[in-house]
Amino acid sequence: MFQKTSFTTLIVGVFVVYVLHTCWVMYGIVYTKPCENPKFENCINPYLAGKPRLQLSIYTALRPNADGGHTLIHEEEDFDVETKFERIVNVSLPKKTCKNGTLYAMVFLHQAGMSPWQDPRQVHLVSQLTTYMIPKPPEVSLISGEEATQAEQLKRKPKGGDSAVDRPVSHWRSRLTLNVVSEDFIFDRDFLPSDVHRYLRVFQNGKKRVYLPLLFVDELSNRVKDLMEINSTCTELPLTISYDTISLGKLRFWIHMQDAVYSLQQFGFTEKDADEIKGIFVETNLYFLALTFFVAAFHLLFDFLAFKHDISFWKQKKSMVGMSSKAVLWRCFSTIVIFMYLFDEQTSLLVLIPAGVGSMIEVWKVKKAFKIQVIWKGVKPTFIFGKSDESERRTVEYDTLAMKYLSYLLYPMCIGGAVYALVFLRYKSWFSWIINSLVNGVYAFGFLFMLPQLFVNYKFKSVAHLPWKAFMYKAFNTFIDDIFAFIITMPTSHRLACFRDDVVFLVYLYQRWLYPVDKTRMNEYGLSYNEEEKPKGKAHKD
Repeated sequence: MFQKTSFTTLIVGVFVVYVLHTCWVMYGIVYTKPCENPKFENCINPYLAGKPRLQLSIYTALRPNADGGHTLIHEEEDFDVETKFERIVNVSLPKKTCKNGTLYAMVFLHQAGMSPWQDPRQVHLVSQLTTYMIPKPPEVSLISGEEATQAEQLKRKPKGGDSAVDRPVSHWRSRLTLNVVSEDFIFDRDFLPSDVHRYLRVFQNGKKRVYLPLLFVDELSNRVKDLMEINSTCTELPLTISYDTISLGKLRFWIHMQDAVYSLQQFGFTEKDADEIKGIFVETNLYFLALTFFVAAFHLLFDFLAFKHDISFWKQKKSMVGMSSKAVLWRCFSTIVIFMYLFDEQTSLLVLIPAGVGSMIEVWKVKKAFKIQVIWKGVKPTFIFGKSDESERRTVEYDTLAMKYLSYLLYPMCIGGAVYALVFLRYKSWFSWIINSLVNGVYAFGFLFMLPQLFVNYKFKSVAHLPWKAFMYKAFNTFIDDIFAFIITMPTSHRLACFRDDVVFLVYLYQRWLYPVDKTRMNEYGLSYNEEEKPKGKAHKD
């Protein structure tokens, strides 16, 4: 009565519901229902509508409540809400801050000509100007030794053994970004957004309720690249104070994003991991950000579908006819090297975790491709390799021939690049040099190891043995990766590899067109088209 729904259709349906739900949630964030009748008693009117004279004052303190004293570092006496500005001030650091301590900024928006500490109609926020991070280890020349600048960095390191090198050190946040909602928005008390409520200060002015200016400190603009390490010799550091107006919708969106980043840090994300997410929001406009969301959603869908079909293909794979086993082995090796490289470079978990999962899947594929069985005798494993038939041996012959020609070009270039890097570049350790040399070979010449599969396809005049469903989903993701290559921070070589895969995909498409489907040829599951079309039930007797 009811047709059987495939698992892929179910996943696509869930994906569509997820996207629609997210759009609805985003609409609820950026849209706030205004008070329709300004004279209604539930309306909360803006203080800025009266065009008051305001002043911006910024202090520093060792504690967020200013207990122990405070120091004025900057003030805008005639503060205009509509005029954006950027000021660079030199901040004197207390001795406690220089000795791996903290420092806070207290930002006041108050009536002009009045002390912020005595103004009953002031608004203020506290922002931390320091954060703790493990300093990046110095890079040295493995041949000539460390340079003078590197030695000076080591001298500044605290003594006390190897554990001191990994001790978090106080870093200076060199940017302080401030925003004020400039639009004269009238809130309805019954529909007051909960995210804005913590920034809202309301007072009674006669019969009217009035809210003070919405002041906001943009924590998302604090990037790792702007951090400066604080040591005992630092007495003064620069601070860039930026101000601009912000709309109410963007303010609410920014509040939610800051809360999300804070939650990730509570779950164990480091400052560097959170910085990758900040870069997505800060360095792109809202329209491109919306496009990024949809692109990321489709990337997630295609990743799942490619994973499903790829696992299904290899799970049912019994013969390696037409499949390059050396390409499978190389892909496994390259994914492991890339994972170790990304780990050594302390890349974001957004990139590192998928690379690790992909490495484990490739190891499983190698086990299937070479028909390896693992038999455990106590704690000692025994590996048994399966036998190949005539067609598989012919595939191995073509595969070996292609690899022979490639080795003449590949090995000298990889060795030459590793020697050049050893002599002219600097690395943290010998392990770092080995990993970088291997990964540069993978990124620069890795696509050459995809050529044996193209050569096998050419010899067999067929592409029917390839997992085309999984391949197409991965191809779509390749083009999506081209977009993410400009959004998420990653090593340059990893970014270039995304565009390299596009060329390989186009060659595979050309072979797909060049070798049309032969309905009598076996597919990847060992069945021909005619066999698939045969009825599985018994013939009906009239």
